[in-house]
Formats: sequence, structure tokens, C-alpha cells
Amino acid sequence: MGTWDIGPFDNDTAADFADELDEAALEEREAMIRGVLKRAAGPADFLGIYDGERAVGAAALVVAQHPDCDRPRSNYGPSEPLPKLPADLRMLAVNALDQVVSNQSELAELWAEAANWSKWRQDITRLRDVLDPPIPPQEEALFEI
Repeated sequence: MGTWDIGPFDNDTAADFADELDEAALEEREAMIRGVLKRAAGPADFLGIYDGERAVGAAALVVAQHPDCDRPRSNYGPSEPLPKLPADLRMLAVNALDQVVSNQSELAELWAEAANWSKWRQDITRLRDVLDPPIPPQEEALFEI
């Protein structure tokens, strides 16, 4: 695994995906991101490491355009501008991230063996929570029992 840190683009595969986005025409970039997310989110018996790494990078790009998030800080992400990504990519990115951390993911399997597994998992959870925030617990009961 050519990985040097836990960030979405801190591995060879996602950094290469960022380069591919930079080299593509602006109007092709959304379709490339959508394709990566669809491949990861789709039904499969097993999600390979390369598809997982690309999906995390693609999801981070969707997160970067969310109004509640700062842009990802990475020297290895795309340097060229991206088009405004449609809102429907948010749930597709959530589904892709769910697959990335599932028992059917080679990437999750390899990270589980790493010393900084919990930091990687927290980073994935942070990305997911921006796109699909957890519902906070209700402080008051609506009805008396």
C-alpha cells in the first residue's frame, strides 16, 4: 500500500486520481467523481483497495463543496478547480464511504492491521458525518409516560 498518512489523498491511488482529474476537461470531472463513487457504492462481494482509496478521495471532494465544511488540506488532491457538484452526489458518497469501512472492503481490512487504524476510521467518519450528520439525541421527551 503506497500510503503515507490517513488523509483522503495521502496514498498513491487517490493522488493519481487527483492528477487524472486535473488532466481532464472541466466538464468531465463530475462524471469521473460520480463513476468512482458509483463503483464503490454499488453492490459487490468485495471492494478492492484501489476502488476504496479512489472513493475516499472522491467523497472528500464532495465534502469540500458542502457548506458546513472546510476544503480538505492536502498537497496531493486536485489543484485544478472542480465544477459545482450536484447535491445527489452527497448520498452516493455516504454509500461509498459505508462500503469502504465495511467487512467487504480490502482497504478497511488493511487499515485494521495498521497502528493508526483508529485515526483513519475517525477521518472517514468525519467525512461521512458532514454529508449525513448523525441525529443528536433528544434532550426532552415529547410525551410524558
